[in-house]
Amino acid sequence: MSIEVRNITKRFGDFAALRDINLQFSTGELVALLGPSGCGKTTLLRIIAGLEFPETGDVLFDGKSAAERTVRQRRVGFVFQHYALFRHMSVFENVAFGLRVRPRKFRPSNAEIRDKVNTLLKLIQMEHLARHYPAQLSGGQRQRVALARALAVEPSVLLLDEPFGALDAKVRLELRRWLRRLHDELHVTSVFVTHDQEEALEVADRVVLMNAGRVEQVGTPEEVYDNPATPFVYTFLGHVNIFRGRVHRGHAQVGAVEIDAPEYTDADNAPAVGYVRPHDVEVFREAGDPLAIPARVVRVQMLGPLVRLELATLSGGDPLEAQLTRKGFQELNARPGETVYVKMANMRVFI
Repeated sequence: MSIEVRNITKRFGDFAALRDINLQFSTGELVALLGPSGCGKTTLLRIIAGLEFPETGDVLFDGKSAAERTVRQRRVGFVFQHYALFRHMSVFENVAFGLRVRPRKFRPSNAEIRDKVNTLLKLIQMEHLARHYPAQLSGGQRQRVALARALAVEPSVLLLDEPFGALDAKVRLELRRWLRRLHDELHVTSVFVTHDQEEALEVADRVVLMNAGRVEQVGTPEEVYDNPATPFVYTFLGHVNIFRGRVHRGHAQVGAVEIDAPEYTDADNAPAVGYVRPHDVEVFREAGDPLAIPARVVRVQMLGPLVRLELATLSGGDPLEAQLTRKGFQELNARPGETVYVKMANMRVFI
């Protein structure tokens, strides 16, 4: 089922949670709503589900307005951050709940419910825990049960609100990969909320970056990471070095770096900011490249397979961070206090 969010605005008193949001989600797509706390992503998810109602705008399922449909009529499966499992029910009965409470004429038989639940428990690899209760499960197991319960009613749309937010880092990593595999098998149109950029970039087909109730950028994980549309997107998606300077007639001087900025040929000595990611900072022992600038190594941090260098350009300005592989660092062989030469392989300038 496709989803269209059309001109959605939502306020809570004087606070504008959503400001004229327009989005489209294709059938079978897995989309992440990504942004900081308070940006409006959970409010948007709840409006799609029918748990909140907008001041203006509409939500369309397969091109038809859902404004008059109840939550049940929308056929939405909702997975909450804190599981919301029934503590007095077994794993089996938690998954079966949505089927048992259907109106009698739509309710499956007990045999059909049993077969359906057992199939789902096998899918989430928890058939051996069917008789256990939530208190006997780990956080990751509870979240899988919550997902199976949402899938039991065969939803047309699956909505997940920070589904892994309450879990530790290792379990989060395992579950998000499991969710991606599960989605590839079921192809249910899915939208999930997260503030974890790594999670969104790894799991989603497309990412919606939100900030202060607005959409900043929509695109594939590669598009939003490699070609950020705004400074906010650049700074939110991973570490970034920031250089302040000016642009004049298509030429930028930011920090100690001079680069061409052809998109700003009309700029007249305008204040500007340059952004470059740590892995796009090349580091050399010798001043062989005319575009390289001298810098002093301040600190070296070993981060598993990667090495982070904290640098200070000798011409002054903001500190600089570079990220190298272990092999690259061994070849560089630089220590704190030594002078190296750095070159920005990919800098983006915004006025």
